[in-house]
Amino acid sequence: MSLHHGRHCSHCSSLGAAGAIGLGLVAGVAAAAGVLAGRKATTTARLSRGHPRKHRLLDAASSTLQRKIPLEAMSTYLNGFHMYADDMGRQVEASHFCIHLEPDLHQCVIFDSNRPDARLIGIEYIISEARFRALPEEEKRLWHSHHYEVKSGLLVAPGIPEMAEHAYFEDLVTTYGKTFHTWQYDRDDFPYGVPQLMMGFTGDGQADPALVAARGRRLGLSTEWRREKRSDIPEPAVAPGANLWESGQSVQTSLEARPFKR
Repeated sequence: MSLHHGRHCSHCSSLGAAGAIGLGLVAGVAAAAGVLAGRKATTTARLSRGHPRKHRLLDAASSTLQRKIPLEAMSTYLNGFHMYADDMGRQVEASHFCIHLEPDLHQCVIFDSNRPDARLIGIEYIISEARFRALPEEEKRLWHSHHYEVKSGLLVAPGIPEMAEHAYFEDLVTTYGKTFHTWQYDRDDFPYGVPQLMMGFTGDGQADPALVAARGRRLGLSTEWRREKRSDIPEPAVAPGANLWESGQSVQTSLEARPFKR
């Protein structure tokens, strides 16, 4: 969550010690801001190699002089897996960068990794169960639950102390997400086509074990260890209308021609 949200939101202040831990972590991140700022110019220069000189100059100037306030506010990094809403066989890793925008709403941008050259692949909105239950039935078809992703350890916050991560996921386990990927990077080397609706896993045996193991080796984390540590988090019942694919039917986006209105 962002520092601003933590100071003023009754939801966050109710976390007590866990909330204090979260704010302490944010303060630690703020203390490291000088180090991160010092890396910006180097990263920009490295990524700009081979670009026209005028582009390199613009990149260097913007890195030094421009504030990217919405991006700076995205203080939470989550790593998980998505599957295409109409094809469980197509699974991809997703690095989320999120802001707790309102007490019952997070918004996230999604990349294929947490590297300087990461590809922007999509977005996700995360809402509370109460807000999900209030959605029109047609809208609910686009949303997936997070109960299994949290309880199984598939969804993680890399680098965060276990106690703070546990407190965060105690809340996230009851939420619902709507995710669209704009780059089918498992198939294409360019963002072709229309955004694709994605879903989350809801039970054992669904996520590709090779994909999960590769993530674990690269990030130096254990999904099973997190699963064990989260065993005390109550698993909520899924609200009706979510995870449409479990019914044997699903929905997906496509392009359609329409008359142009003047």
